Amino acid sequence: MLIPKQAGKAFIGTCLIALPWTWISCDQAHETQINLIPEPAEMVVQSGYFPIDSTGLFGGGNGSVKYTVDSSASDLGLEGYRLEVNKSGVSLVAQTETGLFYGKQTLMQLITPQGLPCVKIEDSPRFPYRGLHLDVSRHFFDKEEVFKLLDAMAFYKFNTLHFHLTDGGGWRIQIDKYPKLTTDAAFRTQSDWRDWWDGQDRKYLKEETEGAYGGYYTKEDIREMVSYAAQKHINIIPEVEFPGHSDEVFAAYPELCCQGKTYTSSDFCIGNPKTFQFMEDVLTEIIDLFPSEYIHIGGDEAGKGNWKKCPKCQALMKKENLKDVDELQSYMIRQAEKFLLSKGRKMIGWDEILEGGLAPEAIVMSWRGEGAGFKSARMGHDVIMTPGEYMYFDFYQADPRKQPYAIGGYTPVKKVYSYNPIPKDSLTAEESRHFLGVQANTWTEYIPTPEHLEYMMFPRALAVAEIGWTPQEKRDWKGFKPRLNAHIPILERMGLHPFTLSYEIDFHSEVDTITKQIKVSLDAERHPAEIRYTTDGTTPTASSPLYTGEIVVKDSANISAAIFEGGKLMGQPSEKRVDYHRGIGKSIQYNSRLYPGYMAGGNQALLDGVRGGLTYLDKCWQGYLNDLDCVVDMGEVTDIHSVTSNWMQLKGPWVYQPSNVELLLSEDGEEFQPCGVIPTTVSLDNPELTFQDYAFKGDWKARYVRLKAKNGVPNGGFIFVDEIVIW
Repeated sequence: MLIPKQAGKAFIGTCLIALPWTWISCDQAHETQINLIPEPAEMVVQSGYFPIDSTGLFGGGNGSVKYTVDSSASDLGLEGYRLEVNKSGVSLVAQTETGLFYGKQTLMQLITPQGLPCVKIEDSPRFPYRGLHLDVSRHFFDKEEVFKLLDAMAFYKFNTLHFHLTDGGGWRIQIDKYPKLTTDAAFRTQSDWRDWWDGQDRKYLKEETEGAYGGYYTKEDIREMVSYAAQKHINIIPEVEFPGHSDEVFAAYPELCCQGKTYTSSDFCIGNPKTFQFMEDVLTEIIDLFPSEYIHIGGDEAGKGNWKKCPKCQALMKKENLKDVDELQSYMIRQAEKFLLSKGRKMIGWDEILEGGLAPEAIVMSWRGEGAGFKSARMGHDVIMTPGEYMYFDFYQADPRKQPYAIGGYTPVKKVYSYNPIPKDSLTAEESRHFLGVQANTWTEYIPTPEHLEYMMFPRALAVAEIGWTPQEKRDWKGFKPRLNAHIPILERMGLHPFTLSYEIDFHSEVDTITKQIKVSLDAERHPAEIRYTTDGTTPTASSPLYTGEIVVKDSANISAAIFEGGKLMGQPSEKRVDYHRGIGKSIQYNSRLYPGYMAGGNQALLDGVRGGLTYLDKCWQGYLNDLDCVVDMGEVTDIHSVTSNWMQLKGPWVYQPSNVELLLSEDGEEFQPCGVIPTTVSLDNPELTFQDYAFKGDWKARYVRLKAKNGVPNGGFIFVDEIVIW
């Protein structure tokens, strides 16, 4: 391990030996590059260095190095510190041991071969809650991997690990009163999630079964992890799922679901008194193991269908005057909160706990976007922001076609870093105080190994560290990027297996309807990056134009861009088709219903000149559960030579190609003439991210352009489109 268990002087001293010398050092004629993550709230860099060695700095034998816990330094807050390094020595002051600990993390990151650069830092976090989440249900990770994660979290000033211990992949914690939870529900028939979850052999196995896949933590394991985390000033919040996501429980205790049979439900029977006894018994043992002020009870994605026909649930609803199953769920959540409050603990739940009425003192974890967080804060409830669009690390972090299989989505580190939990002017000052902080979630359906886990979490976690700690006004991607690149070898020296950042090019388009042109900006995660490009679709070479500013497109361009190092092409070129087409800004009428959650930019999203990227969540792609039927009004009868639409398929989140796309044209908007039907060439069984252009060519005269797309998914699913290009 990079960081040993013991905190304080020995802790720091050992770290020095393991850290790489990756910081850039300069003489006094040059500015010293300081690569701290997270960036301090206030920092002044001065000339010169304080010469050090690990013994002198952290061994306690040097009077020029002073660490002070000053309880009167209330201006620093509970986690803040004041650090001054000059040529004569080091002074680190904090109000608490926690603040002192974080100051030492900064010191470790400051070390260069020349010594410590002279700086003045006054620092404290933006938010009191800075968390990472780990799902150990879908795939089990042993305590050594958890220790490794805690080491990295401490180095980057995270203070919370959200531990998702139970779910439909397996129960992962020893509960003495219900031993079958681990003997009968911690192991399963398959390690591969897709094969197990979608297959015919989706069963749990007894612990002793040969070839059974899974595992669990003993109570001693839990105590070790909790103690280890505490030494690093990290709180572990346990999560035990109620009332949904619990089919593994019913493999062991089927009487707790409505049907009373295994493999029939994922929801507890709320009408069964044994459910509440189980909940209280389990939470009692959880509380005994975890000193955390907060206990997470899940509360998300309950199916609720069984409750509508269960006699016990219906009887309880009648007795308690509950008008629907949402209120029935709320009833159970409120009972959980009452119990936790009686034990001196506070309850956290996913944002579904808002449905049916929120428990009085519940803390909401907003994952289905940001709306639930804002709503909760306005209701006076504390909130932790973790919207999937930015904070889900099971999403792809680079082109999905070149990455290990994931559940879907696309959250490269730049997008993660762009997230601001409290947008300006969105809330009052009083409402904003309810925002405890931010958390990134790693769900592990498709993350089977420790190496893959680290690859998905890092370096994106470093962006979250800065979101949680650094004042918003001090954050910017341009400044973060060189520091991020400098920390990749540090993560590797820690023994982690991070994603080493992409050679892909990020395209950003701005449509100017006045000048009728599109301005395209290029960016890259890698720094420094020599980007060269072409506009005719040919592969860039070392002699292609160097990107120095916006590329202006007045009609069409096939931009191909790539990073070069020493004249050598790095990775594969990234490509983007750009069209300032004749349909931009035209009126569009929908004869079919847009899905409310995927309306992209609204009605004009398909005619705004900005093509959708690698994810259906990028606010460009429009989604439909049914067919698409739309009509574009060109304003007058005109020549039409081509109509093209682009569609996406990503099977994991149920996004499929339409079975076919049809073009119809009309001069009067009443009578439409069919101009062709193009079927999909992509199999519904293809699990990879795929795109298909449906391009109609001809010589037509029309005012109205009608496009129809058939959703041919037999068991339900979405179709996603962007953009409709008309020439």
